[in-house]
Amino acid sequence: MEKQSSNRATQLIEGLGSSLRRCICSVLSVGPVPKHIAFIMDGNRRYAKKQNLEAGAGHRFGFLALMNILKYCYELGVKYVTIYAFSIDNFKRRPEEVQSTMQLIQEKIEGLIEKESIINRYGVRVHFCGNLKLLSEPVKLAAEKAMNATACNSKAVLSICIAYTSTDEIVHAVEEACKEKRDEFRALDKSGAGYGLSGLGENATDRNSPLIDTADVEKHMYMAVAPDPDIIIRTSGETRLSNFLLWQSSSSLLYSPRVLWPDIGFWHLVRAVLDFQRNFAYMEKKRKES
Repeated sequence: MEKQSSNRATQLIEGLGSSLRRCICSVLSVGPVPKHIAFIMDGNRRYAKKQNLEAGAGHRFGFLALMNILKYCYELGVKYVTIYAFSIDNFKRRPEEVQSTMQLIQEKIEGLIEKESIINRYGVRVHFCGNLKLLSEPVKLAAEKAMNATACNSKAVLSICIAYTSTDEIVHAVEEACKEKRDEFRALDKSGAGYGLSGLGENATDRNSPLIDTADVEKHMYMAVAPDPDIIIRTSGETRLSNFLLWQSSSSLLYSPRVLWPDIGFWHLVRAVLDFQRNFAYMEKKRKES
């Protein structure tokens, strides 16, 4: 009997909390809502240490926090969410820690496409962005399966940056843009219309125009699947971007709550959105000027 009463009380509290959250989201929706929020999930290991838990336990609590934050974002109407899941630099950590993290990532990726997952509930398409060749085969296959399984979802987009750094992304994009332009010149040469451009490496019609411009590079970015972020949230009070979305973040609002990632909650998101709304006119002006 006591257990049933406790369950009813829990359900009542959760129901009230959900109603309050929807009400706040409705109020926030009157103003401009960010299209894209990116998260640097900092503090999982420190959380585990602080709570006297095993190192891997921090990442598991961090995943629970992520599921809640995704729910809050989608309830608010944020279409694009990006998370920094695993940096290329993280491969330098102890091998056993990297292996444990990869196993957890594989487990959680497989859970994303389960029928009752938040991804299917909100119609979210999943993209994995980064140098995926660096991943172990099981993790890579799990990522490909998740992308294929959610390819028809169109209500929102979740970009998971894994085996990612901005410098690697930029180098990759420049290399691909150069390769594409070289192939175009070679095709022109074969047709007899290229005037030897593949060897000269210059534009025959206008020698002052660049062979490769910003648009050529941007379309080969890993993050070409989403617009530039309106807000970047990094927990644990850090204000560094740590090689994350450097190309895309020139006009982004940075919010750095002191809370560790597993402790992030709805009110931190509300604070970030309110800051965005207060600065919206100024940020739009700067975007138009750039």
